[in-house]
Amino acid sequence: MKDVRKTAKERMKGYCRMCPICDGRACSGEVPGMGGLGTGVAFRNNVTALKAVQLNMRLLHDATEPDTSTKALGLDLSLPVMAAPIGGVSFNMGGAISEDAYIDAVLGGCKSRGIIGATGDGVPPFIVDAAMGGVKKLDGHGIPFIKPWDGAELKEKFDLAFSTGAKIYGMDVDAAGLITLRKMGRPVSPKPPVELKKIIDMVHEKGAKFILKGVMTVDEAEKAIEIGADAIVVSNHGGRVLDHAPGTATVLPAIADAVKGKICIIVDGGVRDGVDVLKMIALGADLVMIGRPFSQAAVGGEQEGVEAFIDQLTAQLTQAMVLTGCQTIDSVGRHILYGMTK
Repeated sequence: MKDVRKTAKERMKGYCRMCPICDGRACSGEVPGMGGLGTGVAFRNNVTALKAVQLNMRLLHDATEPDTSTKALGLDLSLPVMAAPIGGVSFNMGGAISEDAYIDAVLGGCKSRGIIGATGDGVPPFIVDAAMGGVKKLDGHGIPFIKPWDGAELKEKFDLAFSTGAKIYGMDVDAAGLITLRKMGRPVSPKPPVELKKIIDMVHEKGAKFILKGVMTVDEAEKAIEIGADAIVVSNHGGRVLDHAPGTATVLPAIADAVKGKICIIVDGGVRDGVDVLKMIALGADLVMIGRPFSQAAVGGEQEGVEAFIDQLTAQLTQAMVLTGCQTIDSVGRHILYGMTK
């Protein structure tokens, strides 16, 4: 990973500094780019909230060879991890590799290591073309996410997504209000439940599952269940849409208390390594979505870089499970978190 990070730093110069501690301080307000919106507080809140979670070390047990695999959304995964839907290599990451190469690296690396990657959506058209083309190449092994477009564009994008053969689709409603799209004259907007239900029903008619990304409150998690979503992503879009939003690790426990077992809970925000993955699972997530580190690995080493990052995640998660006494992902709970027992 050292060489991958070195190459990524060279290729992303002016867009990402590849800071030793990726906490959003150096890139505050750099949108487009890899930073957080405005003051960057929401980005930093994701990182600081997760870092504040501490683990109880337990060594009087026999969990010496943990099983990191899990099942969710009809998938058998080697890790409770998925790559977040990120696009726009040219204006967010420097453009040193093409959009197609980036998508192929993320999706291919995830598939080869037994997990799954999601693809982003956006403008110009080559972003969605690369995303859909990448999922098609892998016979549907990927999760296309469609932004909450206004008007006919929404249906057109979903039709493109359905042509990939994927079995899971998503919408990142947390993209509503993205500066980059507004600047390009392609508005996205919040979606009322009645409209979302129609979209979810359309996906279900295809025999597929639907993920709603951008849930940060208990009431909206419950509403997602009411309208038929199969999963939610507790996410503030990486701190890139609403300044001063709380960190996802802050809001996750209450959401999990309300809806755990009723819907698949995915979370992203500030996750940098396998220990962070364990923390998020202990806080109540079923799966953990990772964004920036996957982007850096893909730009720095393409598919081999992504594979190396997943291998690193696996080793870190395994070690953390040993040191907290967790034999399986299902055995992870708040008892491993210092000061949290519920």
